[in-house]
Amino acid sequence: MVRESRLGALARLGLVLGHGHGEPLLARRSRRRLRRPPVARDRLRTAAETHPVKAKRRLAARIDRPPIVRRLPRGTGATVRHVNRTAAIGSVKQGYTDGTRRLASRYIGRLARTRVSPNALTTGGVLLCTAAAFAIPFENRNELVFYWLAAGLFIAGSILDILDGALARESDKATPLGEFLDSLSDRVSEGFVLAAIAFVFARVGDDVSVAICLAAVAGSFLVSYARAKAELIGLKGDVGIGSRAERVILISSGLILAPLGVPLQWFIYLLAATAWLTVLQRILSVRKQLLRKEAHGFDQR
Repeated sequence: MVRESRLGALARLGLVLGHGHGEPLLARRSRRRLRRPPVARDRLRTAAETHPVKAKRRLAARIDRPPIVRRLPRGTGATVRHVNRTAAIGSVKQGYTDGTRRLASRYIGRLARTRVSPNALTTGGVLLCTAAAFAIPFENRNELVFYWLAAGLFIAGSILDILDGALARESDKATPLGEFLDSLSDRVSEGFVLAAIAFVFARVGDDVSVAICLAAVAGSFLVSYARAKAELIGLKGDVGIGSRAERVILISSGLILAPLGVPLQWFIYLLAATAWLTVLQRILSVRKQLLRKEAHGFDQR
């Protein structure tokens, strides 16, 4: 019995190593592995080396799947949402962006029935923001009045900037010239207001704040340039935390809270930081998209 068991073990070992009849077991397994595509082998290897749940989440994030929503048993009345931090920030940003669009859509229908053109709204927005820039230097006479006046004019001009694009789409009056003027008016309006704030800092001798304000201007321009360049080569370039809406909120909040004792410099520092962080985010996003296209056989010429 002992001899027969040893012979049986040797026979089974021969089948595994290939010394017996038939195809070896290890050869069959290796042949199955070779039939798998390289991407599938890499994903299986990643899932085997890490925890299964973590591997599943990483794989879902890598291929840009929507966030996973898992519902608890019935009766709890709650859901557990598994999202990363970037997705959470993006959902909050998308939430108030959609809310602003819904609020603006209430008045777009009325404007579309009138003879108001989108270019007229664009011009009006630039004029209001320019008036806000001229009101800021008079803060030495009455800080509360002129800062709040500038904030109101800047917010009104920014609202017109939102309405002009929506009106063009609603009334079928969208033109390449209007799109060009819309993008240019944003840079002009924001540049005038930040230049006026830099003049206020220079008048009191705050050279550091002047430099930071100029850095904020450069960063805000690069944010828009990075998006335009990315869309020119067919990529998505609207990522980041410091878009036009966030910059308008920061500048308006600074002008409103400055007469109440909150330093305006804090908002300008935060504006510069978010602008340059957004530039970095868009550079990394474009790089990631290009690498993904190259991995799928994208021929960059």
